[in-house]
Amino acid sequence: MRSVRLRLGLVAGGLALAVLAVFWPAMHCGFVNYDDPEYVTTNRNIQQGFNWRFIGWALTSSLCSNWHPLTWVSHLVDFQLYGLSAAGHHLTSVLFHLSSSVLLLLLLNRLTGALWRSALAAALFALHPLRVESVVWIAERKDVLAGFLWMLTLWAYVRYAEELKAQGAKVKGYYAAALVLFALGLMAKPMVVTLPFALLLLDYWPLRRPWRVAEKIPFFALAVLSSVVTFVVQYRTGAVSSLAGLSLGARLANVPVAYVRYLSLSFWPSGLVIFYPYQARPWWEIGGAVCLLALISGLVLWRRRAQPYLPMGWFWFIGVLVPVIGVVQAGSQAMADRFTYLPCVGLWIMVVWGLAELTAGRLFVNRIFAFGGVLAVIACALLTWRHIGTFHDSETLWRAELRQYPACFLAHNNLGKWLLENNRLPEALEQCRTALAIRPDDPMGENNLARVLLRQGNVDDAIAHGQRCVQLQPKSEEGPLTLGHAYLQKGDPATAAVWFRKALEINPDLPHAWCHLGYALLQLGRLLEAELADRQALALDPAYAVAHNDLGNILLRQGRHDAALEQFQRAASLKPDFGEAHYNVAEILLYKGRTNEALAEYQKALDAIPNLAPARHQIAEILRRQGRQP
Repeated sequence: MRSVRLRLGLVAGGLALAVLAVFWPAMHCGFVNYDDPEYVTTNRNIQQGFNWRFIGWALTSSLCSNWHPLTWVSHLVDFQLYGLSAAGHHLTSVLFHLSSSVLLLLLLNRLTGALWRSALAAALFALHPLRVESVVWIAERKDVLAGFLWMLTLWAYVRYAEELKAQGAKVKGYYAAALVLFALGLMAKPMVVTLPFALLLLDYWPLRRPWRVAEKIPFFALAVLSSVVTFVVQYRTGAVSSLAGLSLGARLANVPVAYVRYLSLSFWPSGLVIFYPYQARPWWEIGGAVCLLALISGLVLWRRRAQPYLPMGWFWFIGVLVPVIGVVQAGSQAMADRFTYLPCVGLWIMVVWGLAELTAGRLFVNRIFAFGGVLAVIACALLTWRHIGTFHDSETLWRAELRQYPACFLAHNNLGKWLLENNRLPEALEQCRTALAIRPDDPMGENNLARVLLRQGNVDDAIAHGQRCVQLQPKSEEGPLTLGHAYLQKGDPATAAVWFRKALEINPDLPHAWCHLGYALLQLGRLLEAELADRQALALDPAYAVAHNDLGNILLRQGRHDAALEQFQRAASLKPDFGEAHYNVAEILLYKGRTNEALAEYQKALDAIPNLAPARHQIAEILRRQGRQP
């Protein structure tokens, strides 16, 4: 018994080390500009720390078109630990995945006693390239968190079934634990709704107990409640595609094709990308997919008595995928690698146990199977290691997408955004124009093109595209914000203020919009209104350095030097490379006669902005007055 436990511990430890080694390159990946900003990098609710306000927001937020408060808590904890260091966020996701993989191994071994089969199935789950999107994409923390809670729920349920069979005293405790863990899983990702169905499959095999539907009623009730909440949230936020945009017939036609593509990618993981655009399929491809799925279903049902793991694994794969197979289309993707995170468990159970039984009793064939299994795991590990590099940064991610799908609007648009943020304006303009050529009059594309044109100084064209964005998507704050910036750049702060107010009517919780409104009002000489706007920005985000600096400028115009100095110093401490804030601090210190302190601040301003001529002039003047060589 002790040797059995030792062997299990060594195998589990080996699996854990393999997951850590294979996914370690993720520590060198950064955030990407697809959902990561909304989840972490620009999410001020996450960045302001744990408090009652955050709890209320997490429990009621429909941001990113989902209700997953536990996922928000996970991101908040990571931000408190690591800030905006992406490596820490990646490490947490890898550790969740590692834990789920080890739990799967222990669970399968406990249920079947087949250690090496369990190890192979768990390793294929853990190291397959299809896992990269769930583990390495920070915004998909909900996948690995929900997967971890799914495995814990299964463990508690199995212990409950064992205690019930043995008439043990811990029956109620394990049942309650399973129900609570399931509820937590639903709060991490709604896809966990299929878990009660998976429990029925576990009853069939390997627990081999009669189906007790009554004991599953609380689980199904929670699943129904979560489904309703998710649909309402996604419908209200516009995530659920309308039937006019993608007909029900088109969605249904995509279902069998998607199932078959998931199967093919599981066995031949080539051409993996972050976004698979919807594509119309010919009738023969749809019909062939339906026939293949029907054939496999028929075969596993035919073998259900002799090989019960076949229907268990197959219908786990089919059933757990149902919420994301596209009948209710959330978004425009035809499929996604991340959707396979939990469904693939059933597939690997079916394959591993089936091949093991097929080769049982034949030593040479059995050795070939074992050798093939090892090779498959090694191949998966190498492909995963390579695929992780795709998520190194946004440019790498979207250029990989465009190699597979050159006409992908999302890739061109998001690559254009990244190029804009990195000041590669000619390339950004090319990508944004290409995106609009693929999908004319898309509001997101119109707004991004407007931002690029504005950065290039082409204000009038930027205004035209910004107005088009507002026409196409009047309930979004993005277009009004861009127009506000455009009119500021044009030298029309009055019109800019109108557009910033329009953005705030749509979404009043935008600190940057309040800050820019304050700047526009300052240009108009409306100091009291400008001060109120900047104080509102700081109420929403106390760490907003630009708002502190702008408020300092307002207070300085009012002659309140001490209050202005406090704001400038706060801005400089929050953002040490904020040259303008250091320069403003220096100016007030010099005004107050604190010359040496002012000299140090002028130098910090010059370090941050080497071509800041006023700071260089002031340093030279101070040194001249002190009789020192500039």
